[in-house]
Amino acid sequence: MSQPITHDGRVLGLTGGIGSGKSAVAAIFGELGVPVIDVDRIAHELTAPGGAAIGDIRKIFGEALIGADGALDRAAMRRLVFGDVQAKHKLEAILHPLIGIESQRRCRAALASAPYAVLEVPLLIESGTYRNRVARIAVVDCREETQIERVISRSGLGREDVQRIMAAQAGRAERLAVADDVIDNEGPPAHLRPQIEALHRKYLDMLAAKKSLAGG
Repeated sequence: MSQPITHDGRVLGLTGGIGSGKSAVAAIFGELGVPVIDVDRIAHELTAPGGAAIGDIRKIFGEALIGADGALDRAAMRRLVFGDVQAKHKLEAILHPLIGIESQRRCRAALASAPYAVLEVPLLIESGTYRNRVARIAVVDCREETQIERVISRSGLGREDVQRIMAAQAGRAERLAVADDVIDNEGPPAHLRPQIEALHRKYLDMLAAKKSLAGG
């Protein structure tokens, strides 16, 4: 995802580690009428049967990484890239430019009719170019042990598998260091909505103030 998004200060980057609760937060933004562009969903579409990335994946990695339905065999690819850094880079070289183009297109379309949009990117900070693509960063935060417990309960992965995934992501301290806003998701689900509603009002107020200063 190397291509910057022309956001005019109106794209909020939403990120957080695995198991932090990004999807729950994104859902609440959606309920408030904010368009949400989910980068993971774009990646799934690109690697679905007939997806734009399938041809290059087949060419680079062979039929062994393509399932019987014509989609990427995600489990097989996950095993490969965890043990082979070069394979990981090759996959990223295929997916990231396509994801960048499509996320940019969707952001522009969303901003044609909405005050701002949310770009949900699990590895936003890890990309190294996050400040080119979003105006602000909201980090969904909880304890690392909470992340582990949540992922184990929903996925069936073992603790070591989850810890390996977390080790490949930015650490909690690194995410918090660059956050413009922190969403605390350590508590019960009911604790989330008031925070998102407050942030939504804050963002709308900031945009209104910016428009007023510009004389618009």
